[in-house]
Formats: sequence, C-alpha cells, structure tokens
Amino acid sequence: MSVLLLAVFAVALVVGAPIAVALGLSSAVAIIVYDLPVHVLAQRAVNALDSTPLLAVPLFILAASLLGSIGVTQHIFDLVRLLVGRIRGAFAQVSILVSLIFSGVSGAALADIGALGKLQIDEMEKQGYTKKFAAGITVAAATIGPIFPPSIPIVIYASVTNVSTVQLLVAGIIPAFVITAALMLQVAVMARIFKLPRDTVKPSLRAVAEKTAISFPALLAPVILIGGLLSGYFGPTEVAGVTVAYALLIGAFVYRSLTVRAVWVGLRDTVEATASILFIVATAAVFAWVLTLDQVPARAGAFLLGLSDNPIVLLLLVNLLLLVVGMFLESIAAILIIAPIVAPALHAAGVDPLQLGIVFVLNLMIGLLTPPVGMSLYMVSIVGKMPVHMVIRGVLPFLIPLLVSLLVVTLVPAISTWLPRIIFQ
Repeated sequence: MSVLLLAVFAVALVVGAPIAVALGLSSAVAIIVYDLPVHVLAQRAVNALDSTPLLAVPLFILAASLLGSIGVTQHIFDLVRLLVGRIRGAFAQVSILVSLIFSGVSGAALADIGALGKLQIDEMEKQGYTKKFAAGITVAAATIGPIFPPSIPIVIYASVTNVSTVQLLVAGIIPAFVITAALMLQVAVMARIFKLPRDTVKPSLRAVAEKTAISFPALLAPVILIGGLLSGYFGPTEVAGVTVAYALLIGAFVYRSLTVRAVWVGLRDTVEATASILFIVATAAVFAWVLTLDQVPARAGAFLLGLSDNPIVLLLLVNLLLLVVGMFLESIAAILIIAPIVAPALHAAGVDPLQLGIVFVLNLMIGLLTPPVGMSLYMVSIVGKMPVHMVIRGVLPFLIPLLVSLLVVTLVPAISTWLPRIIFQ
C-alpha cells in the first residue's frame, strides 16, 4: 500500500502538482485501490484541523502583516543601525539583528523575507555591497524566524508529535541566539577578508535616544509575546491573539499609520496563507494515516533503532535525512509526513522531545536555502529582482554557520532543553 502511495505522490510532484494536491491525490488513490473506507478522507482531514494550537497560525500571520504595514520594520532598522555604528559590514550585521527582532512577531522565514528582504537588499546595494552578498545574508538570516518564538513550523510540529507547544516554542530561544551569533561571526570574518563597506549612518546619543523612543512600542511587541509565554499566562493561541490586538492598538493610536485598507489587505493575505498551510495539514493527515495503516512508522522506528541505540548517532542520521528531504519537500509537508514516523523511535532511544523538535525544524529551515525546492531562494529572487542562481551563490558562504549551528544544537541537548526545563519544572 505504501509503495503505491509514495509512487503516486512522487509522480504528482514531478508533473508539477501542488504539494497539498499530491498528498491528497496519492492518499485517495491508495484508499480506493485497497478498498478502504472513502469517508476517511474527510474524517481525517477535518480531525487534523480540529486543533486549538493551529489557531495560532492565522493569528501570527495577521500580526506580522499588521506590524509590517504600520512601519515597524523601518523603525527597528533605524534603531539597530544607530546601535551597531560604522564598523565594517555593519549593515549586514544590522540585517541579522533585525531578523532576530522581527522573528519575535512573524513566525515564518518567508514572512521575514517578505517584510524585510527588499529593504535589506536595496540599502546594502546603496552602501556598496554586491547584490549577491545582500541576497545571501537576507535569506540566511530569515532562518532565525522559524526557530525563535513564535514559530509556525514549531506549532505544527508540536501538534503532530504531542509535544508541549509552549515548551517547544521556548526551547527555540537559545538556539536562535546561537544561529544569530554564528551568522554575525561569519559576517565579521568576511568583513575583514573582503573589506565590506561601513555604514553611512552617523550615530549619536541624541539620535539613539530619539529613535529608541519612536521604536519602543514596536520593540515591546516581541517582549509581550515572549513574556506571556514565559510567564505561563498565555498559551501560543492566546499570545497570538494578544499580539494582533497590540498591533491594532499601536497602529491606530501610537503610530497612527494603520489604515482600513491595510487591515483589509492583512486579513486577505492571512486567509490566503492560512488556507495554503491548512490545506497541506489536512491532506498530510490522510497521507500519514495511510502510512500508519501500513505500519510504516513502526517499521521505520525498528529500522532506526536497529542501526543504533545511541541518541546522538540517531540524531545525526535524522539530520542527514532531513537535509536531503528539505531540498525536495516543502517544510510544513515534511514535518507532517516525517515527524510522526521518526519522532517515536528517537523518543524511545532517549532523545529529548524538545531537542528533537528544534533539530527537526532547523534542518528543514536550512532546506529552504537549498535547490531545487528552496522556497526562500525564490522569495528573495522575487523581492530582490535577481536570478535564482545569483541568490544561490550568495547564500553558499552562510550555509557554513547554519550547519555549524545545527551541529551544536544536535550535540548539546541543553541548548534546547535548559530554558524550558528551568521555567516549567
């Protein structure tokens, strides 16, 4: 059964069918051919969407859209530029730090690129950076977004593996700082070697104070979000709702730049993005049910445990698997299909569920930077108006710090587990 399922799925992808259609079509064919109850298609799809944590997905998308429309991005950029100063490669460092800050409200790599990409690339070009370098650092820094809370991939991973969503979101905080530090170190090295430009900004105490005052409401958004999660007052869904309300509040009464049209556009974009994500969630649930019925997760688990019972060895094997899968499969679909198969085996071998969740998502976010299905590459290509091959050449040096970060998170469980264990013990 699973052979037919995977064969139809592969053919559908090759002929260019959307990932959700490929998942649903292959599942339907397997169900019909093997005379299984057809009503399972609807039942499993609906049950997959009947999940409270998934309510956070559209709310985080809407919050990011609203905050982007009221000029939050520009205010944060201006403040961080003043703080970093005129060191070599300063604007590249600013791009990384702003991606970290903005990730506190966006929850997705493509959202970061959509909100920040054009501004980052255009400004770096003005200062003398090559377009290739600007594209590379933009797409690499966007991987921080899905690791630092809120994170749409982490919410989805938690929902399919029965891991605490809040704890898994908190588990991403320190790994996100590790990735940020690794990228900044890479830029510092490249700044020395290639004599990267200095920023044209002229920092002063007065300018920093003025820009801090202007940016303070924007900077408070991720503080409220993270603070709500850490305090335990909010779950992921509640904190997403609070973030939307906060974006509406500061947009209407503080910055006074939020228009009815901007709200309408944000709602429309949220519906489109959410429909796409949840369509994949629904069809992947049916796909996973067929695999489970054919005992694929059990056999895969037995195979992995037969290779080794060492948690580190198993994690490294999963890394290799996911890095390859990430080159060909959209990240949310990969989570929905592969996580239920490999997670039980690794949990049984002693891998901490929180560490595995972060390792899993980070692997797939690196996959967004690799052809042929690296969605971040195509997104930067669109916003930067440049060919994809130029973006690929630009991102290659930044794969080094990302892979090093992945290795560190894999070998040192405490990076993912220490903070949630301290907070929620």
